[in-house]
Amino acid sequence: MGTAGASTDEVAGERRQLMNVAYRLLGSLAEAEDAVQEAYARWYALPQDRRDVIVSPGAWLTTVTGRICLDVLGSARARRERYVGAWLPDPLPDRAERHLGHGGGPTSPVALTDPADQMVLDESVTMAFLVVLESMTPAERVAFVLHDVFRYPFAEIAGILDRTPAACKQLAASARRRVRGARPPVKAARQAEAVRRVKEAWEAKDIAALVDLLDPAAVMTADGGGLVGTVLRPIEGGARIAQYLVAIADKAVGLELLERSVNGAPGLVARQAGAVATVASFEIADGRVTRIWAVRNPEKLRPWARGWAV
Repeated sequence: MGTAGASTDEVAGERRQLMNVAYRLLGSLAEAEDAVQEAYARWYALPQDRRDVIVSPGAWLTTVTGRICLDVLGSARARRERYVGAWLPDPLPDRAERHLGHGGGPTSPVALTDPADQMVLDESVTMAFLVVLESMTPAERVAFVLHDVFRYPFAEIAGILDRTPAACKQLAASARRRVRGARPPVKAARQAEAVRRVKEAWEAKDIAALVDLLDPAAVMTADGGGLVGTVLRPIEGGARIAQYLVAIADKAVGLELLERSVNGAPGLVARQAGAVATVASFEIADGRVTRIWAVRNPEKLRPWARGWAV
């Protein structure tokens, strides 16, 4: 059956799914939104008779979005080589927490229009998972995300990658090995406890306590995009990270640390003068912090700034 009976609302209703696919493929809300917008532009540019014979508009839009994301990923590496400092995926706020500052609920105007509110937060959007995705080739990432995360069959993925289903299966298997090589996530309660202890030691400017909480081989990566001051290269070693965190606390007068969900996992938000300055994600292993990802680029913090008036 074609789409003659498919309403504009039904086609538009695919946006949430497309945004979730595009964000996981690209790691950027702005790029994901652009990719989805372009997919819709191509859909509405089709003559009506062409649209009427498309059995599943959702599948068509997903295929087109996947191809657009594949092209973006192909050029992203060159662009990120020119990026000032380390590049990290956009951090996602928890919808419920973010809208507390609006005095409105999920039906507030911001909630209806903000792309961040269309994200489904699960293990496939944790910062640790997204960083692993960044290590994959564009084709591996598309094959893995579409098949392992969204359960699309390899026959459909083959149309996006212009490869055989067997080749797509091999790409997904290769990507899967990269994921298996990463540390498994810890339970939310254990991560929350570790993050809380880091917060308390950071607020107390207790270097010894921070060193004890950090793995000796811990790595901290910060993303300022050249727009704000931050370290341009990862800081390696728990002792060095502890010293850096205390140095920040000494310089940032009025720094406020809040425990918040970041990409669906316990994290920290640092505010200064009421504005969100940093969003930090953590990787925990054996009760100690092994990785810290700190996003400071204000362009990546826009979804956080909108709902944090209080």
